[in-house]
Amino acid sequence: MAELAIHNLTKRFGKVTAVRDMNLTIADREFLVLLGPSGAGKTTTLRCVAGVEKPDVGDIRFDGQAVTTVSPAERDIAFVFQTYALYPRKTAFENIAFPLEARRLAPTEIEHTVREVAKKLRIEHLLQRRPGQLSGGEQQRVALGRAMVRKPRAFLMDEPLTNLDFKLRVEMRGELKRIHFELKTTLLYVTNDQTEAMSLADRIAVLNSGVLQQVDTPEAIYERPVNQFVAAFVGNPRMNFLECGLRADGGPQLIATDGSWSLPIPGELWDRVHTTIGGGRLILGVRPEDIALSAEPLPSSIPGKIYVIEPLGDRTIIDLAIGGAQVRVRVPPTSTDVLGAQLWCSFDTQRIHLFHPETGQRI
Repeated sequence: MAELAIHNLTKRFGKVTAVRDMNLTIADREFLVLLGPSGAGKTTTLRCVAGVEKPDVGDIRFDGQAVTTVSPAERDIAFVFQTYALYPRKTAFENIAFPLEARRLAPTEIEHTVREVAKKLRIEHLLQRRPGQLSGGEQQRVALGRAMVRKPRAFLMDEPLTNLDFKLRVEMRGELKRIHFELKTTLLYVTNDQTEAMSLADRIAVLNSGVLQQVDTPEAIYERPVNQFVAAFVGNPRMNFLECGLRADGGPQLIATDGSWSLPIPGELWDRVHTTIGGGRLILGVRPEDIALSAEPLPSSIPGKIYVIEPLGDRTIIDLAIGGAQVRVRVPPTSTDVLGAQLWCSFDTQRIHLFHPETGQRI
């Protein structure tokens, strides 16, 4: 296994900068996920680590040794693609065995290694089938097996679950987590699916427009996003954002820019925000699960009217109009609220987030 280190990586394609001055270290045996929207620079970063793309600036190091000019084959990494790239005329056994045959290993060693990996992937019964006879999830396991038999220093995976249906994606997430635990390997994984990232990663690196935004554990990124982009991108349903300002009359408060609502806030939060932006405008962020609804007004509650109800089985999402803004609230599936009803919402002020209106940074 290996530690992978990216130093000051910049990669351009013509006038477009795909990755800008990135510094990132993937620890030995760590499962790190590169997360971001399309065009964020995730795959470009992965291809630079693999050696398929050459950085314009910066270098890549494996266990402290620079490999920027080393060929992909000499880096001893396994790349699992979004498309499985299996040989259609070869059986699953032959596809998995191909890297071992290229090394001219003895047939008995190849047989033992392939069957050992197939057992871990639970595809022993599929080894004589060709890719056209396999489901998407089974093809993905074969592609993983072909990478695993090489016993590389690190695995690089580029959105490997994208082509699977929802049920198979959930199943394969569990399999990938188990495989990583058993192999104890270094794994760099690319996805634009925040659920995938949250469920798989030891740490997540969030990218946007080629710039690294935040690197931390899934829990820390969800609970303490460094800026408004990370807060919006991680979480489903996404965080609510409301424009507001500060008011000291009657105690520290946030007040809507249109004056339609106000919200008392803790004194320490007021001090921090007031020191940062003075009396200017700011953005309030609150997650749907941190808003409580009631049929009657409560202290500091804000009136609103239901305009959309989304039953999702295990939960219901209610869209509520408050003043000139809208918020989404997660409630139990047993909710009996109806469209057009008036409710009062209460924000958990210990869990709200405040962002600078210009920089988007969390205050």
